[in-house]
Formats: sequence, structure tokens, C-alpha cells
Amino acid sequence: MKKKFLNLFGAKKTKPLSEQHKPDTIPLSDRQIDEALANALHIEPQQFIYGCGQSIGKQREHNEDCIFALSIAIGGEATSYPFGLFIVADGMGGHQYGEVASATAARTLAGHILKRFHPTLVNPSTSMDESIQELMRSAINEAQKAVTQAAPGSGTTLTAALVLGQQMTIGHVGDSRAYAIHPYGRGEALTRDHSLVKRLEELGQISSEEAAIHPQRNVLYRALGQGEILEPDIFTAPFPQTGYLLLCSDGLWSVLSDDNLFHVVASAKDLQDACQSLVAAANEAGGPDNISVIVVKLTT
Repeated sequence: MKKKFLNLFGAKKTKPLSEQHKPDTIPLSDRQIDEALANALHIEPQQFIYGCGQSIGKQREHNEDCIFALSIAIGGEATSYPFGLFIVADGMGGHQYGEVASATAARTLAGHILKRFHPTLVNPSTSMDESIQELMRSAINEAQKAVTQAAPGSGTTLTAALVLGQQMTIGHVGDSRAYAIHPYGRGEALTRDHSLVKRLEELGQISSEEAAIHPQRNVLYRALGQGEILEPDIFTAPFPQTGYLLLCSDGLWSVLSDDNLFHVVASAKDLQDACQSLVAAANEAGGPDNISVIVVKLTT
């Protein structure tokens, strides 16, 4: 039918292009594609959408993890920006009140940040008397005091991301992790584990393969509720524009490779599907610990 239709309009057979007139085509790089997506038309207001997943695992009797996720969208002619706060805390296994420690840390940090940020969210002309990093530090200090009082002798990891617009400030203590995941399964860890084995690996005394099976891989040298002086890692970085932010406890990353994590998130149909698939994969790998994960994306 197509050939007959062309003939009705007197179409003529075209000659193939000569070698000197053949166009050169070069596939776009991942970076070029990311830039094109970032510059594409988007709908205001931008907002952070997220999915969450959690499981007790297959070898624990109760859940000592705690997660917190909040997203607020503010849009208007003069002001349009998204606000997000995402937290993963993992109560230290083998200690009394591990679940109390993680819940206390997450809720205290969230409450402190939201209380300080509330006037600015309601009235953008109101300025804060401290920087975002200073706010994160004071919130972690408050969480440290609260954990020490609520669960003496226990402890917890804490990885939190406060995201405002296209910048995120991360506060981190312990061995829960934050990852930036880009399209097509590329990504990198944003945080460093405060564990004995990770420190030995950084010093070159053991390999990454040895670290993965080391008998002391769960021993932390820094955690909330442990010791009077706390030195959290606090830094600010751009939010992955066309990608994802992933926060998780070691019940996920210790049994799944980074490449596997990145692939599952990048290929999932939506964020909740990504979280459910990650939790299922961790359980299929034995589920030796509690599993918690949050995946966040900035709409464009």
C-alpha cells in the first residue's frame, strides 16, 4: 500500500548519497543527555517525590531502624522552591533500646530542623540566624543529647538530607549511607562509613573484598549515643538533577552491590517500586539485618 500511495503522487526513486555527503552521527554522551533533560521545559513548582521501604529482615526479631520523610512544595509568582527532609537511623544491634535510640534520633533531628525552618517556610522574607550546615549540626547535637537520655548505653546511626531547592545538606554519623544515582545506572556514595573496617580499608590495610567479609565489619567508631564528643560529617552538594538521592541502612547496602542498587533504582517504574524491589532483593540475599531505604527525585 505504501508503494502504491507514493506512485500516485509521482514519487521517484532517490539515489543513495555519495560517501562525501553522508552525514556523520555520533551518539550523545550521558552528560549531554543529562544536560538536555535538565534544560528541558518543566512545570512549576518543582517538588521532591519519594518512595520508602522497610523490612525487619529474615534474621532479626524486631526492627531497630527508623525512617523519616517529608516533602513540601511552595509555589507562587514570587517564590517557588521545594523543601525536603529525609532521615534514616539504624539502632545499634546487640544494645538495649536500639529501636528507642533510632526513633529518638530521627524525631529529635526532624523536630529541631522543622521548628527552626518553620518561620522561613511560612514567610520567605524571614531570614534564619544560622546557616543550613550550622542548623544541621545543632540538630544532630540535640539528637545526641536526646539519645543519651532516652536510651543510655545504646546508640544509633543517623544519615539525614535537608534539601532546599537544588542544594542538599547532609548530616551523617555511622554506617547508614547516602548515594547519588544518575540515569542509566551510574552513581556514587556521598557518605563514608564510620566503621573500623572502612577505616582499615581507607588506610590500605585491607582490600574492599576483605572488608566485605571481615568479622568486625559492623563495629562503628562513631555513632549517636556513644561518647560525649560527636563529630558528624556535614556537607552541602547539588541534588542530582535528573537522578535520585538514596538513603539506606546497612541492611541494604551490605548485601547488595552498589551497581545492583543503582540499576534497580534507575530501571524501576516508579520510586515506590524501586524501594519495594530493593527490600525484596535484600531479603532474597538472606536478609541478615533490618532493611530501610528512601529514594527521592526532584520533579522537572
